[in-house]
Amino acid sequence: MFGALLDHERGGYFRVRPAQGAFDTKQLYLPDTAILITRFLTETGVGEVVDFMPVTSTAHATENHRIVRLLRCVRDEMTLDLDIAARFDYGRASHELHMTAEGGVFTSRGSALTFHIVREPGDERLAEPRADGNGDCHASFTLRAGQLRGLVMETASAGPPRAIRVAEAQRMLDDTSRFWRVWLSHSTNTGRWREALERSAITLKLMTYAPSGGLVAAPTAGLPEQVGGERNWDYRYTWIRDASFSVHTLLRMGFVEEAAAFGRWLADRVEEKAGGASGPLNIIYRVDGSSDLSEETLEHWEGYRGSRPVRIGNGAADQLQLDIYGEALDSIYFGNQAGLAIGTRGWVALRDTVDWLAEHWDQPEEGIWETRGGRKDFTYGRVMCWSAFDRAIRLATNRARPAPLDRWVAARDAVYNQVLERGWDADRGAFVQHYGGKVLDSSLLRMPTVEFISPLDPMWVSTLREMEAELVSDSLVYRYDPEASPDGLRGSEGTFSLCTFAYVDALARSGRIDEARLVFEKMLTYANHLGLYSEEIALTGEQIGNFPQAFTHLALIDAAMTLNDHLDDTTPASSTQRVALPVQPEASAETTLSEAMQRSPA
Repeated sequence: MFGALLDHERGGYFRVRPAQGAFDTKQLYLPDTAILITRFLTETGVGEVVDFMPVTSTAHATENHRIVRLLRCVRDEMTLDLDIAARFDYGRASHELHMTAEGGVFTSRGSALTFHIVREPGDERLAEPRADGNGDCHASFTLRAGQLRGLVMETASAGPPRAIRVAEAQRMLDDTSRFWRVWLSHSTNTGRWREALERSAITLKLMTYAPSGGLVAAPTAGLPEQVGGERNWDYRYTWIRDASFSVHTLLRMGFVEEAAAFGRWLADRVEEKAGGASGPLNIIYRVDGSSDLSEETLEHWEGYRGSRPVRIGNGAADQLQLDIYGEALDSIYFGNQAGLAIGTRGWVALRDTVDWLAEHWDQPEEGIWETRGGRKDFTYGRVMCWSAFDRAIRLATNRARPAPLDRWVAARDAVYNQVLERGWDADRGAFVQHYGGKVLDSSLLRMPTVEFISPLDPMWVSTLREMEAELVSDSLVYRYDPEASPDGLRGSEGTFSLCTFAYVDALARSGRIDEARLVFEKMLTYANHLGLYSEEIALTGEQIGNFPQAFTHLALIDAAMTLNDHLDDTTPASSTQRVALPVQPEASAETTLSEAMQRSPA
């Protein structure tokens, strides 16, 4: 409904700004919450907007969602103009606006968007909403110091617009603040950079669909990797890879309930085996677990600052990316170690998945970066296949589960030997992006993290040195060189923030602690004013790509905690011993993997 970032005329917007001339803007989050405060400073007064989403039941899916925008005058007097221009179905559907004295309703093809005015009886003159000829709503709030009014917008409203008293709006604000502070109190993190980690955790929580536990890669679509370029994707979905990382990260911070929720989501995907060309698992799903992600182009939208095409859906959903099996098995193994037990049906489904991988690991694929330049034998994909077999073997042996261990061990060893023989380029002295190539790839920064290679191994030390010479620019890290390794797309891209945090992790594990800390501290300066990160950083320091990006905030937390461990001179956290949580008893033979993962120590 509101896509003005991607087309300022056709995209729709919900805007608040001072009616006076020039003004300055300051923003902050209410501490320890996801409540955003925007302050307007003018020569005649100071006002602010408090934006938040009330939290209700998270157990069941609902069409009812609310955004509250409270307007407050802080000093003197201020008139704030409010404009609502809803554009349904990405601006492709017409709508009607029905106004009342208490608010209004936008309707379009069976959808409805209702807004309620926040005010006290008798002060109707403070807010005079009106409709224009385009079906848009405009209102002006003239407030004196201390006065608070505003608007509540919701979908699937239970009734018509109504006047909401200030006390009721204040209760919603207080309840929302209390929710976030109670939730954040579950964090067990007491190390350095606590504020940055907690802001990242709140951001990840905001990107999690509570009824299913699915974590979206980003809440945006179409924000470009290069302004004016075509690398513009829809990230409003759950990637197996990205979300699998969240199990480690959330458990390390103490958010067991969220880790268990995604564990259940992942378990359901493993059990249903609804994949296609990508094997038993798809690489991307909707948050509810469905996999209809057909990609289309919004030809009528101009794109962010002229960056076209604007795509919705994601055509990469059917790609073969073998690394997802390593990430999924690693998160399941780690969750199992932390007490998220695997039931009998879950184990059978998992065993079938690993059997499929044993048959299909040795083939070209599209790789972690979803390039559209054809399949290759990507080294990272093979490393993660090794990780999948390794974790499956550990699960079977540690839990005495029936499994074709001889076959899995043979596959694990074959992958390991193949990576050493074909993924290593002796001339470059480095592991390379794909077999037969010379290109470096920063995804391989995770090789020591998954324990494929020791961080002190001469082959790894040499690889890291080569990456620094080619992919690192003043501490920021590129994914790869697209000119040296064509990926089927025009244009260039910025440094990849996920990879920069992975570089911090690799430096720390390799014993280069001071360098790791400097790179990490530098990277913190690239956050926006609210501590949020997009996908990439341009040469100008501007954040580009979809925003905020879950993978970046996950990597930030992991890098910070790994670095903190090394700075404290403790034993480095490994993939098998990253948190100390009680291991629970095994589930019964009748318990599914989904049910077993509900038995978290939350």
